Amino acid sequence: MKTYLDYMDTADIVSEPTALREVHAIRLLIQDEKKDLTPEQREERTRNAVLEAEKRLGVKFRRPGDAPIYNAV
Repeated sequence: MKTYLDYMDTADIVSEPTALREVHAIRLLIQDEKKDLTPEQREERTRNAVLEAEKRLGVKFRRPGDAPIYNAV
């Protein structure tokens, strides 16, 4: 399995500052990991990431169909 370090010397980003190269390398890594997923796999992966974030942060994110937070008048 590749890591973001494998993408650091990609020709498109090699001339950028180090911090920006890291961001772009991570973006390329995520893009490669997701490119062959079916829509169902993407949905499941996103759902799992949201559940993990909710647990880690101790919050609950709104979901489609939830009651509105406020009533707009």
